[in-house]
Amino acid sequence: MVAATDPHQKSATSPAGDFAAITPSDTVDMPVCRAIYVGTGGRADIVNLRGDVVPFKNLASGSTLMVKARRVQAAALTAADLVALY
Repeated sequence: MVAATDPHQKSATSPAGDFAAITPSDTVDMPVCRAIYVGTGGRADIVNLRGDVVPFKNLASGSTLMVKARRVQAAALTAADLVALY
């Protein structure tokens, strides 16, 4: 007999179960996401789980950053239409 698996269980390759538009902020964290969709390309300074600000430059429109992040900084942001994938 094959063991039943939970269709809602998250793995590294499973699709996002939820998503939300990102409101950039230099001070307020968002719920930690598993990836960020970039609607309009540009630069995004992203805060990782340790609290380090990491600049991502020349992001392409329509790309997905496979990073866990707790914040997208508002300062220096030129990318737009960012969506957090959970």
